[in-house]
Amino acid sequence: MNQMLQDTETKTPETKISETKIPETQTSPPLPASHPRFAKPQRIAFVQSSWHREVVMECQAAFLAEAEARHIPRSAIDIFEVPGSFEIPLHAQILAKTRRYTAIVAAGLVVDGGIYRHEFVADTVIKALMDVQLRTEVPVFSAVLTPQQFHESQAHLDFFRKHFAVKGIEVAEACANTLLSLERLRGQVAAGIVASA
Repeated sequence: MNQMLQDTETKTPETKISETKIPETQTSPPLPASHPRFAKPQRIAFVQSSWHREVVMECQAAFLAEAEARHIPRSAIDIFEVPGSFEIPLHAQILAKTRRYTAIVAAGLVVDGGIYRHEFVADTVIKALMDVQLRTEVPVFSAVLTPQQFHESQAHLDFFRKHFAVKGIEVAEACANTLLSLERLRGQVAAGIVASA
């Protein structure tokens, strides 16, 4: 240390300025988010419609990646494909009744066409999924979306692929956080901290 100070003092002021090294700021990549772990293993059913499959698959891929980041391994997620969004609630109900799954996730893109208006189909699906959840006490999450206007153009397909990827992350986050919350709540009920009905 003293040797370094002596070397610096013997140099002229011009040399000191030109040879002084400014430490570079090191930017390390951000640490991955730390998510809480579950006390018990989780098992999830992911039910998706096959209409506009290339769009809905973006939701599935994003969901699987985010779920894994939240300590739900890919091997603990079963994928089911149904013809359209209208068929999702019945599958969700049958899966919930098996008691094999701690959560069910639904994904679909509902667009104009056929004999039903797309708003009717989407509203009906969401209401039916809520009914399944309340009847079975298995949480059900929805990434069943209906755009106001959808055209079979490349621009629309690209936009909704990106949108469904975002929704896949969001539904995985909601699913994991709810499962953690229910795990705590059920533990409190079992311990008598919270009275059960």
